[in-house]
Amino acid sequence: MAPTSISIIGSTGSIGRSTLAVVDRYPERLRVVGLATHQNVERLVEQVQTYRPEMVGICDDSRAGQLRASTSDETSHVVGESALIDVASFPDAETVVIAVVGFAGVRPTLAAIDAGHNVALANKETLITAGEIVMARARQRGVSLAPIDSEHSAIWQCLRAGERGEVRRIILTASGGPFRTLPLDQLDDITPEQALAHPTWNMGSRITIDSATMMNKGFEIIEAARLFDLESDQIDVVIHPQSLVHSMVEFRDGSIIAQLGATDMTLPIAYALFAPDRPPAAEGMPILDVTQMGQLTFEPPDPDRFPALALARRALEDGGTAPVVLNAADEVAVAAFLDGRLRFPEIARTVAEVLDQHTVVKQPTLEDIEAADRWAREIVNHHVANPYTNSGVT
Repeated sequence: MAPTSISIIGSTGSIGRSTLAVVDRYPERLRVVGLATHQNVERLVEQVQTYRPEMVGICDDSRAGQLRASTSDETSHVVGESALIDVASFPDAETVVIAVVGFAGVRPTLAAIDAGHNVALANKETLITAGEIVMARARQRGVSLAPIDSEHSAIWQCLRAGERGEVRRIILTASGGPFRTLPLDQLDDITPEQALAHPTWNMGSRITIDSATMMNKGFEIIEAARLFDLESDQIDVVIHPQSLVHSMVEFRDGSIIAQLGATDMTLPIAYALFAPDRPPAAEGMPILDVTQMGQLTFEPPDPDRFPALALARRALEDGGTAPVVLNAADEVAVAAFLDGRLRFPEIARTVAEVLDQHTVVKQPTLEDIEAADRWAREIVNHHVANPYTNSGVT
């Protein structure tokens, strides 16, 4: 069997590097043909020299000379704003891993789909902001869209246990973050350093803060609705501090199927690349020892502690551009918290107030989505810079 050829958009980030770790463990099954990043040219050069892709891209024009000087003439180079899109649509790829963070993942995902490539998606924002467009386009092109998030990978695997019409609900698990038991009156005093100390996962700064507020779980509600064609009331969230049960599906007869595994992103990445096949675990792949798991606990999230969950459900139910605004406002508010310009509880409050101010565009075009994204960022930035003025957000 010939190896599957893959391109990785965002190859120098955490998910991109984990994807290459999977390639290292299954060299006979996977071949890298494309790599792209925004600006980390040093790491990209290392990757190009190791994996010898046919195409490599970097968005930062100022790094292009260094990239070309350090790589072989046999590798095709693309530079500038379209670099991610060019690599995502490279014809020699069969599967494209979208591992960039933020709204920048939307157009490369659509480019990969339009090129007829299967997509392994680790970019939350793509489904949150443009999920209806992306899923419709994937159906039209007849390509698969495989989730890399551990929770959505778990749901995807559990759904194989029954027919879609037999599903009563899905249950997303959440660690609860570092402040699950902190008294509510102490939330105002949380520092960025405390919020970045996730109890289970090693992630980027925004995702880690979103885990502490549980906005990330709110985003996953929206993602699950898009991926699995579910309504908000079919998606529940439970806090599971041990992070060993990655999510569950409850069927109409009351049976619950759960997916367990080690807290290592190479597992859902491998499943996204090989599904429905499950190759034998390669050397170095983590194996969960059930005799060492200890007690597994589950509890409902406290709505007063985690208002972000209700905000996400509201955005999902409002539809259209509401999830776009939710995502953009949260991203800017999280950055402001990390810079010391907002207090921890003000992240969710700011997002709520921006949602209140937004007029939802139903059935938006991609241009409508981009405009809503820009609008929300401008509103939050103005509010943070002018907290005591009448900016429309108080």
